[in-house]
Amino acid sequence: MTGNARRRTLAFRFAGLLAVLVLAAGWVLLASRLTQPLKSSTTTRVPPMQVSAASVAPGSATPASADSAGTRPSTLAGLAGWAHRVARVTGVPARALEAYGNGELRIRATRPDCRLSWATLAGLGRIESDHGQYGGAKLGSDGRPTVPIVGTPSPGALGSQGRTHARALGPMQFMPGTWSHWGTGDPQQIDNAALAAARYLCAGGHDLSTAAGWWSAVLSYDDSVEFARKVFTAADRYARATANLGG
Repeated sequence: MTGNARRRTLAFRFAGLLAVLVLAAGWVLLASRLTQPLKSSTTTRVPPMQVSAASVAPGSATPASADSAGTRPSTLAGLAGWAHRVARVTGVPARALEAYGNGELRIRATRPDCRLSWATLAGLGRIESDHGQYGGAKLGSDGRPTVPIVGTPSPGALGSQGRTHARALGPMQFMPGTWSHWGTGDPQQIDNAALAAARYLCAGGHDLSTAAGWWSAVLSYDDSVEFARKVFTAADRYARATANLGG
């Protein structure tokens, strides 16, 4: 074999090897893309863009207290009347306030050391779904939005063929797996959702009357500091609006 022929043979072999390597790399890249979750936001949170984030360092303060007479729900029987009074000064739908008040009362009976306020639940509800009103929905008397509230796919939840399909559900935006642990019934129903949120926030021994406990609980719900600061803004605003409400 001449020198030119030998060089041509080596060149053909090198080209063939290079083609195989390129093809293999292409298959590896394609396989990796098919097994990775789709990139997208984790929630439908448009309402928070209308809420400013409080200029508060995490763990340094709590929202204003909502413990004054007439501000805090006292009994389940009087919940509707309380909710209508609070709705007039906060702008929060009375039906949503009934759910937040119910969440506080029920968790207070089982976890009094948590010291969760309805105002914090209302702050979460404002940020997560504008109190069940996201996308033009309205809360019915049964506590369900007229349009189901469903988030965009979560990049952390894998479905078939490695593609993400799990979505946050309902007024308090629970992922299905989280709901199965903390919630009961329909996550679109705001009483169920607010009570599940109360249970979740009070897990782990959090005392929400302290700055450390409040921030730890809210950041466990969503580990975004901006999210927690927006919840702080809304909860503080609701509590201050009812400071002089009276009984």
